[in-house]
Amino acid sequence: MMTLLEKQRRSWLQQGPPTLSQRRQALSRLREAVLLRRQALEDAVSTDFGYRSRHETALLELVGVVQAIDYLRRHLPAFMRPQRRQVALTYRSGHAWVEYQPKGVVGIMVPWNYPVSLALIPLATAVAAGNRVMLKPSEFTPQTNIVLQSLLADCFEETEVAVVTGDADTGAAFSALPFDHLLFTGSTAVGHQVMRAAAGHLVPLTLELGGKSPVVVARGHVNARTLDSIVFGKLSNSGQTCVAPDYALVHQDDMAAFVRQYDASVRSAYPEGPAGKDCASIISEKHHQRLQGLLADARRHGAQIIESGLHPERAGQRERCMAPTLVIGADDGMAIMQQEIFGPILLVHPYRTMAEVIAHINARPRPLALYYFGTQDEACRQLLSRTTSGNVGINHTLLHVAQHDLPFGGIGPSGMGACHGIEGFRSMSHAKGIFKQGRWNLPAFLRPPYGRLADTVLRYLLPRRRP
Repeated sequence: MMTLLEKQRRSWLQQGPPTLSQRRQALSRLREAVLLRRQALEDAVSTDFGYRSRHETALLELVGVVQAIDYLRRHLPAFMRPQRRQVALTYRSGHAWVEYQPKGVVGIMVPWNYPVSLALIPLATAVAAGNRVMLKPSEFTPQTNIVLQSLLADCFEETEVAVVTGDADTGAAFSALPFDHLLFTGSTAVGHQVMRAAAGHLVPLTLELGGKSPVVVARGHVNARTLDSIVFGKLSNSGQTCVAPDYALVHQDDMAAFVRQYDASVRSAYPEGPAGKDCASIISEKHHQRLQGLLADARRHGAQIIESGLHPERAGQRERCMAPTLVIGADDGMAIMQQEIFGPILLVHPYRTMAEVIAHINARPRPLALYYFGTQDEACRQLLSRTTSGNVGINHTLLHVAQHDLPFGGIGPSGMGACHGIEGFRSMSHAKGIFKQGRWNLPAFLRPPYGRLADTVLRYLLPRRRP
């Protein structure tokens, strides 16, 4: 891996930053390759999961990749344009500006839950910013990795984009390489390890992590539209989504209606149950057993467990399928309250006032996403102004991630830095400030030996404070 990194860096230094035309051509090649290999990618992802609907892969991954590439190609001239900055009066004949130049070689570490989009969207952003890329996909998606390797080899030379495969030890070694920037998407626990490894070379990081994202349902807003959106966000990819709602805060008067409507929305969206054609399998037996263990621990400690929709045993058999489940009455001592769930389980907590909701959210690590269903009234404004999260969705779930002109990223335990939008481009770029001196400026007259002129100018620049 170190040899490959050095080869990419030498090539980048020899050839210099790619032009606007070269970057756009590279993005066009990537877009065409993704569309040509659509079926191969859908089949590979389904094989790696044990089963995932081709529609889900197309809608939640491939559409996002194509739209991100189109967005970058369209906005790249503006992103690359030097940005003029103001000059103080004392330097007024000079000129100041910022140029955004490529950092060099960017490392990208990809998780297993969305192995195509979480590889190719950051890659497209890095390429748009003029960088070379080394990509480390997850060892849990070997078939998808084969297709990605072939796809990228057709688009790029190895000195431009390279794929490195291997297990967790390979990932640990990858995160310790002296990249010019490293982007990691995954769990908060592994994010700690990646950050420690990158610190050895002071590598700047973008960390896209996760956490327990809340959904707040305002009083009186438990209805089919609200619950259909919550079910979509919770059960897409069987809950294996970093921005999926982890728990719902529902007014105590609406709890019974919420449980009934959740069941109805699950049955409507997945009429064949969790073993049906539209439900993804849990990625591995280890992960499946972890989810079952969380439920067993919650049940043992007194939580109410409610399975929704058609249950697996009544819907045919498939490995690692799991019924959508509500957990009511969980407390902070339960394991399910301490871990990101990452599965088709939704915690439900009653509340009485918006102040309780705000206190509940603020007592926990800052989440990657926060969702609110209701009118944009004073309660909504208080929720948004007094809580901090990576992003916010109002009257929807997940869709904020598809807005490529918005930054996407966490804060604190849910991550640092941003992908998407101009923020994503700039995180992969170095903002180089440049000042060009004009023919005249005041400091040119203020050089040793200092005298009365310097005193006069300093009285103007540093006036006495008024009493």
